[in-house]
Amino acid sequence: MKRIVGYGAAMHTIIVIASGLVLLGLCLAVGRVLGADRAALARAALVFLPLWLAGAALNMWFGVARAGYSVADEAPIFAIVFGVPAAIALVVWWTLHG
Repeated sequence: MKRIVGYGAAMHTIIVIASGLVLLGLCLAVGRVLGADRAALARAALVFLPLWLAGAALNMWFGVARAGYSVADEAPIFAIVFGVPAAIALVVWWTLHG
């Protein structure tokens, strides 16, 4: 089944990416409360990565199991959904670690 990227699919992808960014913000907020230094924020950005991997994988599972898309259809969407927030988290980590 070929995915037809329309407004609904694109909007869902944007919402899921935004959810990842909110989760990153929450992780950074917890890091700030617990550590209040650059190293704690850097660790919080790294803690975000496996959490978001699980969230993005769950989104992919719903796309395959519930929406009827194939894994091949969902894989590029998964890469975008995981990759955008993960890249931002890695930039935060790179900026703050050390």
